[in-house]
Amino acid sequence: MQVTSMHVHPVKSLGGVDVDRATVEPWGLRHDRRWVLLQPDGGVLSASTAPGMLGLTATPGPGSVTLTDRDGGWLTVTEPVDGPPAATTLSGLDTVRLTTDAAHDWLSARLDRPVRLGWLDDPRRRPVAAVDGGRPGDPLNLSDAGPLLATTLPSLRRLRDWIAEGAVERGELAPDPLPMARFRPTVVLDGPVAPFAEDGWTRLRIGAVDFRFAARCDRCQLTLIDPVTLTSGKEPIRTLARHRRQDGKTWFGIRLIPVGTGEIRVGDPVTAD
Repeated sequence: MQVTSMHVHPVKSLGGVDVDRATVEPWGLRHDRRWVLLQPDGGVLSASTAPGMLGLTATPGPGSVTLTDRDGGWLTVTEPVDGPPAATTLSGLDTVRLTTDAAHDWLSARLDRPVRLGWLDDPRRRPVAAVDGGRPGDPLNLSDAGPLLATTLPSLRRLRDWIAEGAVERGELAPDPLPMARFRPTVVLDGPVAPFAEDGWTRLRIGAVDFRFAARCDRCQLTLIDPVTLTSGKEPIRTLARHRRQDGKTWFGIRLIPVGTGEIRVGDPVTAD
């Protein structure tokens, strides 16, 4: 196997960027999911309820993030290292640091609702929950449950086949192939492995960096939103519920916890056991 693509999403639920190389830190890829949009009550705003978030792109920079909309508007926001704390409902984390009013206003105007942009100053303040495979001392960025999400192209190809077969059974035209972007992975792998072989892995080595399996990833309604058109449909949850349903949830991809740190690159060899 090898790494075929890597993706960093600096702001939770916003569009991200593809990268050729990334530094693995104990809490995930550098710059990945360090920012979050908060509602006035401190609740986390998600693209599952505000699809317009996927129409905004966040690009990391040295000590900053640049936000871009589809009309060409942009704003660069500096990490608020001394920003005021704001309460949040994120699991395992009580506060994040708020950015400037300019950032809040820019985002609120584009999402047509009041939001505030927060930043996680120190991921060591947020542990990986034991139920998600965490052990004492495992830190976490602002991802839902695990530092990295790995998916495989063999699994996606099988899912695409299932979706097409289901369409034929219903007398419908087969839809366009589902893009991997629906699952917002950090690392995508390909190679001569069976579909969903990743469910049984316990350890993974990418380049010179080791990871351990934390948990399978249960999929939410966010996967139903087309990140290009921002419209919602029934796939892939409908098909995953038919073929990959267990314990009342649907599953695609696995969460990984770094055992070491270092740089990984697209094209790096991957071994798993």
